[in-house]
Amino acid sequence: MNRISRRPAVFSKISVKGQTVIPREVRQRLKLKPGDTLRYRMTDDGVLLDKATEAGDDPFVAFSEWTSEADEKAYGGL
Repeated sequence: MNRISRRPAVFSKISVKGQTVIPREVRQRLKLKPGDTLRYRMTDDGVLLDKATEAGDDPFVAFSEWTSEADEKAYGGL
């Protein structure tokens, strides 16, 4: 895991709808633009946030025919 940098922290509040504004410094660093997808990864130390790739971490994302509710029920626990 990368060492935590000593840059000043940036903050944002959560709205009553669970929404937040991503601070400008974070948007610039991650090169975020409208429509981009964020990835949240839970760790023992907290949460890592980064810009998701096109396919994300799911190697089967291209197989949209396997995304039905029945498939999730049958194979979701594998």
